[in-house]
Parts: sequence; structure tokens; C-alpha cells
Amino acid sequence: MKNVLILGASGTIAQHVTALLVKEDDVQLTLFVRSARRLHHSPALARVVEGDVLNYAQLKEAVAGQDIVYANLSGDLGRMAQNIVRAMQETGVRKVIFVSSIGIYETPLKPVLKPYRAAADVLEASDLDYTILRPAWFTSDNEVDYEITHKGEPEKGSVISQKSLATFITQIIESPA
Repeated sequence: MKNVLILGASGTIAQHVTALLVKEDDVQLTLFVRSARRLHHSPALARVVEGDVLNYAQLKEAVAGQDIVYANLSGDLGRMAQNIVRAMQETGVRKVIFVSSIGIYETPLKPVLKPYRAAADVLEASDLDYTILRPAWFTSDNEVDYEITHKGEPEKGSVISQKSLATFITQIIESPA
């Protein structure tokens, strides 16, 4: 059984990921949200935890016992990433998937991307096994079509469907290597 913690589980993409993962027999989900009322569909077998990623004690308790942490957050991403890394290191959890944004490695860095870059810097400085996703603008299209670029390669595309991103995140969770 693979224990997966979804931080920011009420977000649209996180809910797509949840819908895909509940179909897997070998995945136990923990949905971490600020308010459980914001979850449109809470799977019966998922554990729902109300909390704030900036509240270290709440976060650490949710991270304990997980195999993978998937973060789909907004706000003070640098501080959130610091808490996530610390909680994972202290509980022995190694794999994190973090949704960031296209353009975080460009110079000069656009001001709107500074929180995303701050989070990436924290993750890259850690000893965790991390995947930083840098998606383009999201669409609601009912398609799965994406390209992968690695850090240092020119980014491709200008849009990605939420379904595509959720499918890719689910694939990483199912096969972290």
C-alpha cells in the first residue's frame, strides 16, 4: 500500500489527481485542506485532514507515515516549501512532487514567479527526491497531451490541460522512479 499525501487537495488539479488515484487499489490517500467544505468530492476511503501548510505541527502530523507528498499550493510558497522539507526530513519521507510554474528559471525572473522560484530553490537545496513541475497555463480541455522538459532545456508549449497535468502527476505517484 502506497500512502500519498495531497497538500492543497481542494484545488482543481489536485481533485483531478484524487479522482484518478482512488481507482488504484494500492493507494491510500490523505487529503490536506484548509477547509474540508471546499472538497467537492471526498472519496469515502480517503482520510481528510484540515490544516495549514504554514502550521508546522499540523503539517508534520499529516506527513508522518506517508510515502509520497504531492503539493499543489498557492501563497507563501517559499515558507511552505521550507515546512514541507523540514517535516519530510524529520519523518523520513523522501519523495515530493511540487507544482510550480513555467518560467521560474528565466532571467530576469518575472515578479509574479518569485514565490514559485523560492519554493524550487528550497526543494533543490534539500536532500529529498523531488519533482518540480513547471506547467504552462491551464485549460479545461478534455485531453491528455503534454511534453516533458528538464531543467536547463528550453520550455515548450504555452498551455496544458488540467487533465494532462493530473495524469502526469498520477503517473509519477504510481512510478516515482
